[in-house]
Amino acid sequence: MNKTWWKILGSVLVVYTAIAGLLLGVPRLPILNESIRNLYFHVPMWFSMIVLFSISVFYSIKSLSSKSEIDDLKAVESVNAGIIFGLLGLVTGAIWAKYTWGQFWSFDPKQNFAAISVLLYFAYLILRNAIDEEQKRAKISAIYNIFAFPMMVVLLFVLPRLKDSLHPGNGGNPGFNSYDLDSRMRMVFYPACLGWILIGYWVYTIRFRLRSIETKQQHN
Repeated sequence: MNKTWWKILGSVLVVYTAIAGLLLGVPRLPILNESIRNLYFHVPMWFSMIVLFSISVFYSIKSLSSKSEIDDLKAVESVNAGIIFGLLGLVTGAIWAKYTWGQFWSFDPKQNFAAISVLLYFAYLILRNAIDEEQKRAKISAIYNIFAFPMMVVLLFVLPRLKDSLHPGNGGNPGFNSYDLDSRMRMVFYPACLGWILIGYWVYTIRFRLRSIETKQQHN
């Protein structure tokens, strides 16, 4: 039970999010209307991705000193899981954009920088596959990952604020506040973030266990 409580919690929170997110009331705002419910799904995907990439960079830093294959596997599998949630973030964002801005992709600065952030980590995986020697691959990809993480942070949180954007909170466009993100939405949004982060971590642990089994079989 000690090893599964957080999995149960994550599952319960995500189910709660899906039900409450569709049934509970939301503020009636111009343009957004009912599409504001996507906040419960779109934003938690990005939070989950960032947490998983944070785990990855931690193990990349650790692997440089430990030279441990386990740390390297944890780094790459957390990136694999993070990319899944990054892609889900792009897809849910594109759907939201279609209903609020009129098209799936309007080349809004935050859309573009978010896509580049995900591509940074696709490049990480491509780099790993291009190197055959294990120790060299682990070292070079760890160094790349250490530099990719702050670049991702700048792309998501710094550069979009320097340009006009349709996204809330960027380029002078007001973000969600006490007026539109009211108590009803907070009761769903915060559990959604925690739930999806836990599910994301669960996906990472599953991928790591499978990869560990494959590695042991290859060594045998």
